[in-house]
Amino acid sequence: MTKPIDLEQALGGFDELWSPRIVTRVNDYDVRIAKVEGEHVWHVHDHTDEFFLVLSGELVISLGDADGEQTVTLPKGSVYVVPQGTRHKPSSPTGASILLFEPSGTSTVGDRHDPVPAHVDVTTGHSLG
Repeated sequence: MTKPIDLEQALGGFDELWSPRIVTRVNDYDVRIAKVEGEHVWHVHDHTDEFFLVLSGELVISLGDADGEQTVTLPKGSVYVVPQGTRHKPSSPTGASILLFEPSGTSTVGDRHDPVPAHVDVTTGHSLG
């Protein structure tokens, strides 16, 4: 039997930015939490959508396609799904905590991406403990 997970306590257990922790799994999906600040990297998930829930702060997601670029701003409590195949770049000028829901094994920088800056962890998620 599983135990409830306190997300505030889980977020208090690590300091690394752009380095998600897997809090649980639902079927073949990871439920991940992350602390973010600054910019991530432009990337694309070719075969899966990416679900974002803002737990605290504000997240900005830039979206790009052949018609140009648009920005979606997500305040605390907002959810947004980036459709598969959509080029995007999350950022948070002042910092945020987010929850992500995506298939287990999904890379944080997608299937295609720009050069990855040193502050972005290329991972499929770390264990919470």
